[in-house]
Amino acid sequence: MTIDTLNSMAQVIDSMENAVKLRNQARAEKRAEEAEQAKKAFQQKLMLAAASKTELDGMASKAKGSQDAVVRDQLMGLMMAGF
Repeated sequence: MTIDTLNSMAQVIDSMENAVKLRNQARAEKRAEEAEQAKKAFQQKLMLAAASKTELDGMASKAKGSQDAVVRDQLMGLMMAGF
């Protein structure tokens, strides 16, 4: 083998090595982007769940307040009737 042949082979090997490195880097970047998107989606779901819980708590509080008002009115009616 001549030096030119060896240099050519070295260039081909270097080229292949760079191609593998670039492919691996691209895959890693793609995985990182997918992980970031999954994280954002999960956080959005958590925010929606928190908003739903807050809304449900508000509705429950309103219902409890209404129920308390009915009981109060009934007690006042009984007290006024002399029971």
